[in-house]
Amino acid sequence: MANHKILVVDDEPDILRVVKDVLESEHYTVKSAKNASEAFRRIKEFTPDLVVLDLKLPGTDGLEICRTLKADDNYKLLPILILSTKSEESDKIVGLEIGADDYVTKPFSSGELLARVKAILRRRNLSDDERAVSMSSGDLVLDMGEHVVKIKGKKIDLTPKEFDLLYILMKKKGKAMNRRFLIESVWGYEYFGTTRTVDVHIKGLREKLGSHGSKIVTVEGMGYKFQD
Repeated sequence: MANHKILVVDDEPDILRVVKDVLESEHYTVKSAKNASEAFRRIKEFTPDLVVLDLKLPGTDGLEICRTLKADDNYKLLPILILSTKSEESDKIVGLEIGADDYVTKPFSSGELLARVKAILRRRNLSDDERAVSMSSGDLVLDMGEHVVKIKGKKIDLTPKEFDLLYILMKKKGKAMNRRFLIESVWGYEYFGTTRTVDVHIKGLREKLGSHGSKIVTVEGMGYKFQD
C-alpha cells in the first residue's frame, strides 16, 4: 500500500484520536488540526493526499474551509471527506455541491471510514490507459489525462465527483445506469447511505454543463443516461 498522507481536521479530541488510530492501523501517515488556521498551515506544510474534515469547527467552519480549498487552483483537486452528524444533513449536501468528495455520518464504524478513504485514494491512482481517455459530444470534451471538461474550448469547473460521474455517463453513452451502479462506479465501495448523493451531484453537473446538461437524461424509476 502506498503511504498516503491524510490530514484530519476536528476539534473533538476523542474523534481525532479514533480517526487517527483507525487510519494509522492501515499504515497511513496522519496529521491533525483543530481549527481552520491550523488546517491551512498543515495543508501547506504536510501536502496531504486527503483531508478528513469535520463540519462543525470553532471560528471558520468546515464548509468555509472546503469552499476556500476548492476555489484555490493549488488545492481544488485535493480530496475532502466530510465528517457530519445527522442534524447537519443540509450542510452535508452543500459540502458535496461545493466539491467535497464524500461524507461519513457520526457515529461511524472503522470499516465504513476505511472503505470511503480507500475508495477516494484509489481514484487518485488511475492507470496510464485511463488517463489517456478523451471523449466528446459536440463541442463538449472530457479529457481524462488533463482531468478537464471543456465546452467550446472553455474549461468548465467541475467537482471531482461531477467529473467522475460525467466520465462514466459518457463512457457508456446511451446506456441507462441505475443509481447503485453509479455509486459503485464512482464511489467505489458498498455504499452505506442513500442514493440521494447521486442526485445532488447530477443536479450540479447539469447546471454547470448548460445546454449540454439536458444530455444527462433521467430514466424514471432507475437512474440516468447520457444521450447526444
